[in-house]
Amino acid sequence: MMQNVHPAPGNNEDDLYSGYNDYNPMFDTEDLENDVAFQQAARTSHGRRPPVTAKIPSISSPRPLATGFGAGFCSASKASLTSSMGRPMSGTLQDGVSRPMTAVQAAGYTKASVRGSSFDPLGQAKGPASPLEKKASDSLEEKMRQLEKKVNDLVEESCVANSCGDFKLALDKAKEAGRQERELLRQREQIAPPESINLDLTYTVLLNLASQYVANEMYAEALTTYQVIVKNKMFSNGGILKVNMGNIYLKQRNYSKAIKFYRMALDQITSSHKQMRIKIMENIGVAFIKTGQYVDAISSFEEIMSISPNLKAGFNLILCYFAIGNGEQMKKAFKNLIEVPLEVNFEEKYISLNEDVHTNLLIEAIKNDSLSQIERERKSLAEEYIMTAAKLIAPAIETSFAVGYDWCVDAVKASHYVELANDLEINKATTYLRQQNFNQALETLKMFEKKDSRVKSTAATNLSFLYYLGNELEQATNYADLAVSSDRYNPAALTNKGNTVFANGDYEKAAEFYKEALRNDSLCTEALYNLGLAYKKLNRTDEALDCFLKLHAILPNSAQVLYQIASIYQIMEDPSQAIEWLLQLISVVPTDPHVLSKLGNLYDTEGDKSQAFHYYFESYRYFPSNIEVIEWLGAYYIDTQFCEKAIEYFERAALILPTQVKWQLMVASCYRRSGNYQKALEKYKIIHRKFPENVECLRFLVRLCTDMGLKEVQEYITKLKKAEKLKEIREQRIKSGRDGSARSRKEGSVDTGVTKGERPSTKLKTLPGTSEPYESSSSKEIDASYADPLGPQPERPRTAARKRTDEDDFADEELGEDLLPE
Repeated sequence: MMQNVHPAPGNNEDDLYSGYNDYNPMFDTEDLENDVAFQQAARTSHGRRPPVTAKIPSISSPRPLATGFGAGFCSASKASLTSSMGRPMSGTLQDGVSRPMTAVQAAGYTKASVRGSSFDPLGQAKGPASPLEKKASDSLEEKMRQLEKKVNDLVEESCVANSCGDFKLALDKAKEAGRQERELLRQREQIAPPESINLDLTYTVLLNLASQYVANEMYAEALTTYQVIVKNKMFSNGGILKVNMGNIYLKQRNYSKAIKFYRMALDQITSSHKQMRIKIMENIGVAFIKTGQYVDAISSFEEIMSISPNLKAGFNLILCYFAIGNGEQMKKAFKNLIEVPLEVNFEEKYISLNEDVHTNLLIEAIKNDSLSQIERERKSLAEEYIMTAAKLIAPAIETSFAVGYDWCVDAVKASHYVELANDLEINKATTYLRQQNFNQALETLKMFEKKDSRVKSTAATNLSFLYYLGNELEQATNYADLAVSSDRYNPAALTNKGNTVFANGDYEKAAEFYKEALRNDSLCTEALYNLGLAYKKLNRTDEALDCFLKLHAILPNSAQVLYQIASIYQIMEDPSQAIEWLLQLISVVPTDPHVLSKLGNLYDTEGDKSQAFHYYFESYRYFPSNIEVIEWLGAYYIDTQFCEKAIEYFERAALILPTQVKWQLMVASCYRRSGNYQKALEKYKIIHRKFPENVECLRFLVRLCTDMGLKEVQEYITKLKKAEKLKEIREQRIKSGRDGSARSRKEGSVDTGVTKGERPSTKLKTLPGTSEPYESSSSKEIDASYADPLGPQPERPRTAARKRTDEDDFADEELGEDLLPE
């Protein structure tokens, strides 16, 4: 029978599906009614069907299979194809065509495939299946299901909004979810018993609402919502929410209620939730510390350290013992703190034991992954706790800070924090620096000169810094060189080396060291700031400005950086930018008098007198001893014809510099300009008593006494003559001393230092060949006639846009830049 087996045709033997779509006319069953051979076989006994019985053939006892032509073909008839148990398993067709052993529809052997259609075992050509029949949308159960879905969606949206920081939207969504959930409960109670209520949904809605109240700092509403959950006995896990209520009371500083709710929550949490219980006990201990109940706090933290020791609880326990002053317990607690396991081992994980490239790449990849970052943070936190605890208890556990700190260092060396011992020693030196005990700091740091390179470089860097502050540049340079040689990639050491070179005036070389420090650490702000200063010294203002602008991006609120930027813009003659940056600076340091006076100076340069006066006055208010500010304010009031107000500032200057007569003369001049001649006369008399040889004071006294008709005028005239004569003699002696011979002296009038705009009362001349002065004429000695340029007091203008031009000989002195007589 093998001669009747024909393989499926195909050009490619590797194509598993070749020939499946080829049509063989032997399998055509559509025209069987017209097939003579088939009809003849059907009429014979070979094609007669077996009798139909009610018995269904079983798989274990199938009916006998026929092997003849008629039986095999008859079994493939339409009647037999409808029975899954009675179809033939094998057989042959006419003309020697082999029939497949099975004709499963999924394999593609259907009527449609016989006609030459494409192979479609999955029935995709039939199109998508008809949609499932929907239930009636108006049914009450369906409405409740949709409403429940809407509640869940609102809760989810509320949580998403909270995670995005939009707390108000999150609260609105939570409130809407609560309203929808209450509507759902009302409808469900009408058609179902109370047992069918979805308690989990109710719990979720209420908990989310309370959480959103807390996020919006609406603590009263949050507590009310939590109470609804806690008091409902149907919520089996509601008791744990008392922790949240305790947290709210802790934020409100209601520590007694916080402790109460923490303890209630602790009673309802089983011992299987170990970490939760530990956290609650930590909160109880912190609340006791806030209330000053250190003994109760100690009991909480000791219980934590006995069950599951951790760094935070150990540190808090040390704080409590320090608060009650128990030194022995502090030592015990410190030992417990350094025995807390970190479960972090950096050395074994990141060391490659072979030259395998794949292993080395893997090690490099995991050196900075998220797990490594967590480990570094944990180790850094442990070091911070230990170092802070050592600094805290060192003065309390022994007779002195040094002895106590040494005990802490020895304890750390005996623990698994051995590497931290050197850092503690460095920190000990730093503590000495804060205590201004420089000798002890130097001795402590010098102990590290022979240790490993990392510690040596750190110690040498600090030593260089100390000597630099002490202006011992030679020692600072030596230790800076040692620090750089120990660790060439230490940015602090390179910065200190640059500082020593900067102090010697070699700004170019200093800039190179600062650049190298920045190459090793781009965030070394000290190096970047000093580089800007070096460029500023080299007059490379553009590069200096670039450095300070970069530093401003890193430290936006640094007053020094803002001042340097403003200073560079002032050097670049851009006062508007300088003012803008100084305005930013006073927003950071609003009470700095130097910055305020600098702003006033810039506005004065720009011609804005009102703004200049505002900032000068603010500078004077915060620091009323700046002579330059006082002088400017006095000049401002004189220029605006408010001499009475200028008196206040010149009196302040006279208090600051009592040995300088010019400020007291300015006070008297302001009295005279304001028309208060009596006050002016009294002030001039006081000045004359303090400075009896002052010529200007005597001249004003003579003029005032002459104008007021006082008898003392002759006395002051005599004193004025003597003072002028004495002044001339002194000037001649100084002149002769400079020239080296009295013969080189020239004849002529002597500069008497008269105030600008006033005529001298006497002109002293020297006779030819003599050094004795003489009076040219008595009529020129005193000229007391004058007309007050300011006029009567009521008519005097309160402001003056320009100076008067018709001033006479009295009270007409014009103040220069320094507001003083010439």
